[in-house]
Amino acid sequence: MKIDYLTPEDAALVEMGRRLARVRKQQGFSQIRLAEEAGVGVATLRRIESGQDGQMASWLKLLKGLRMTAAIDTLLPETFDSPMAEVLFGAKKNQKARVAEPGIRWGDQIE
Repeated sequence: MKIDYLTPEDAALVEMGRRLARVRKQQGFSQIRLAEEAGVGVATLRRIESGQDGQMASWLKLLKGLRMTAAIDTLLPETFDSPMAEVLFGAKKNQKARVAEPGIRWGDQIE
């Protein structure tokens, strides 16, 4: 689900929580471990992941007021494709880039 200015707050909070949970799992964290690392209670993390945290609603209202809700997609994207995650967690195998032949450049005419 894309989050934009017209997305209802409750739907956006649920989506943000779902994305946070997915990223947490993709990075190998349990709720307990992430809560400890972040210095929050497990119950707080569970509420945030279920979209029920009132403080998140306040942030969402501020972002909506600033017309910055698109930044949420940057912060917690629908899919988490990170080069660093690929290296650390083996999400994808690296592919080699094609190398151009020496001496030939784009726009050169072959006669």
